Amino acid sequence: MSTPARNSRKTLIGNVTSRSGDKSIKVTVPFKVPHPRYKKVINRKTVVHVHDEKNDTKIGDKVEIMETRPISRLKRWRVTNIIERAVTADVAAITEADVAASIKA
Repeated sequence: MSTPARNSRKTLIGNVTSRSGDKSIKVTVPFKVPHPRYKKVINRKTVVHVHDEKNDTKIGDKVEIMETRPISRLKRWRVTNIIERAVTADVAAITEADVAASIKA
């Protein structure tokens, strides 16, 4: 008898929407489904709790996740790879001195 493949698990692609704790993220997976009667395409989403072992994802990243054994009360998925990093700008606080210097210049 042959044994089934171990890694035939579900994989999804979604966006990181929240960093809820250490090694934990929330990923939103969008999908489209037709309305049962009117057949208009409706946008839906599923939010799943995901284990991020390396803590290297940020909000806005596009990630691939894989189903796994229960890790905690809600986490049943883990990050396999980061497909696309979020574009973030360095944000710095503006002080009153900066504003005054820009007005004088």
